[in-house]
Amino acid sequence: MKFLKTSIWAILICLSFQQCNKKAEEKKEETPAKEEAATTGREIWTKEQAKEWYAKQGWLVGADFLPSTAINQLEMFQEASFDTATIDKELGWAQNIGMNTMRVYLHDLLFQQDSAGFIKRLNVFLDITKKHNIKPVLVLFDSCWDPFPKLGKQRDPKPGVHNSGWVQSPGFEGLKDSTQYPRLERYVKGTVAALANDDRILAWDIWNEPDNPNTSSYGKVELPNKVDYVIPLLTKSFAWARSVNPSQPLTSGVWAGNWETHETLKPVEKVMIDQSDIITFHNYEGPESFEKAIKQLQRYDRPIICTEYMSRGNGSFFKGSLPIAKKYNVGAINWGLVDGKSQTIYPWDSWKKTYTKEPDLWFHDIFRKDGTPYKKDEVELIKNLTAAK
Repeated sequence: MKFLKTSIWAILICLSFQQCNKKAEEKKEETPAKEEAATTGREIWTKEQAKEWYAKQGWLVGADFLPSTAINQLEMFQEASFDTATIDKELGWAQNIGMNTMRVYLHDLLFQQDSAGFIKRLNVFLDITKKHNIKPVLVLFDSCWDPFPKLGKQRDPKPGVHNSGWVQSPGFEGLKDSTQYPRLERYVKGTVAALANDDRILAWDIWNEPDNPNTSSYGKVELPNKVDYVIPLLTKSFAWARSVNPSQPLTSGVWAGNWETHETLKPVEKVMIDQSDIITFHNYEGPESFEKAIKQLQRYDRPIICTEYMSRGNGSFFKGSLPIAKKYNVGAINWGLVDGKSQTIYPWDSWKKTYTKEPDLWFHDIFRKDGTPYKKDEVELIKNLTAAK
């Protein structure tokens, strides 16, 4: 009897040991899968996820924002020139006319220079936007204007020239030299990860006009075959941002091309559309063109935001585009809030034509530096459409 009891205990211990081993093996098999999921990050949102997010936002209206005291992204966020007083004041003017979003450009060199300080200042900026009930779209990369960005004190504006000091991110060297891509990866992942669950942020715009050749300004010194470098880095950048599981949508806005069908898109545009959680676009033409663009992009059955419009000298006005945007529940972010060092009251052709005084018809922007509107009827229209008190 004693032998039988001992044998039964031995069998039970053995079975228990085998069960533990089995569970350990199962756990071991699960771990790589979980680690892989954590590495790859989240998927592109489904249409349903994107619509659910958009339904919580209300109608989005805002401007591409740079404080009047900054000539570019570097001057806006570098420690020595980070002007919170002006940012606070000018965002107050935006809030007063019913704006609830801004589109704001960041720069890879800011992260390289001082990642902790940059994220700290970005948090201060987001506290200011939250104070004014504004949720910004943050832009990580940009292919427009000067391809040779430099840290430190930025140059003074060239009189009468539109965006005379705006700089690309990454610049010529950063885009051409693949050994710099790990640095760019750290910038994207580090910035997005620091704010991945931050409800002060509306969305991440991965790359502004990635294939812009800047023909009329810096075309002669641009990287040859620029788009061949951009496409793979744009694809990587979406993956880098998605790998840290941001709660906010990712996007990159189509800006120049034939959007009639998916097949008529350029290769870079297919990446921009296919990788985006929400659809964004630019349109600087009249109301007919603006509405046509919306209808073409509706086939993707995702929320739509126009992240650049309103160029008076080109026939794009608030009165033409903004009511159409509201009709289709499309977000509307115009270029420029306050006339300042960016000098975007001057037209694009100021790179070729000399302007010696303020143009009678401002190209972009809404307010003068003292807060008075350039056109009162435009401000009243914006207030009425946004139901601002």
